[in-house]
Amino acid sequence: MSRFQTSDGLSLYFEDSGAGLPLLCLPGLTRTTQDFQYVAPHLPSCRLIAMDYRGRGQSDRDANWQNYTLPIEIRDVMELMDHLSLNAAAILGTSRGGLNAMGLAATAPDRLLGAALNDVGPELDAGGLAGIMTYLGRRPAARTIEEAAAALPHVLHGFANVPPARWLQEARTHFTQTADGLDITYDPKLRDAVEAGGAVADLWPFFDALAGKPLCLIRGAGSDLLTRATAQKMQDRRPDMIYAEVPDRGHIPFLDEPEALAALKTWMEQMA
Repeated sequence: MSRFQTSDGLSLYFEDSGAGLPLLCLPGLTRTTQDFQYVAPHLPSCRLIAMDYRGRGQSDRDANWQNYTLPIEIRDVMELMDHLSLNAAAILGTSRGGLNAMGLAATAPDRLLGAALNDVGPELDAGGLAGIMTYLGRRPAARTIEEAAAALPHVLHGFANVPPARWLQEARTHFTQTADGLDITYDPKLRDAVEAGGAVADLWPFFDALAGKPLCLIRGAGSDLLTRATAQKMQDRRPDMIYAEVPDRGHIPFLDEPEALAALKTWMEQMA
């Protein structure tokens, strides 16, 4: 188990394995290093680094929930890189992780080699955001891992043809079994931080900050957060962007789908 201490005293969990291109994997809003459990075995040889944000997974919770923000998370990312003596890294960012990648490009571009965005862009659909707020910070109604696994295909929009074993693994990943039901793997006060954040800022300047860097976008064909229209705008702005749309997936693809793997491989080859 590897940990490092942030400048404000929190102990954050990370994983670091392999050698080669430093690939920093940043998870979604409520997620952990386990966001990348499916894709990791299929990636080309690289130095794979993943972290749990503050308040998530095995990282410390912050006594001040107002620190659960993108600027603080970007600072934590740079401090992890400093801890590992990494001048720069490529980032594979799932949802929130992609926003952090764009934020890093805007604030410290020399530290970013390239970015792969998993089902996220500079415009977030209001319907998808509303869907996230229906569960953010709340324990699930399901009482067991098995009940949660059975519910997930009905709760998560846009998914089809996902084997029951995958939903069971997802339930085990995102919930913990307790004596009185299931619990979430992150600080419920994350909801307070998101609500306090208000309307989403204009993120197009952050996307444009990725100019000149290898860029990849993976979109779930049924995503309710990243619309096809937004993906097209991103392609229009960056015609060189590697793009893959994954059928039978909503928000977010698992990343071990053939379309996602092919896109990631091509993207990583650009930085080899």
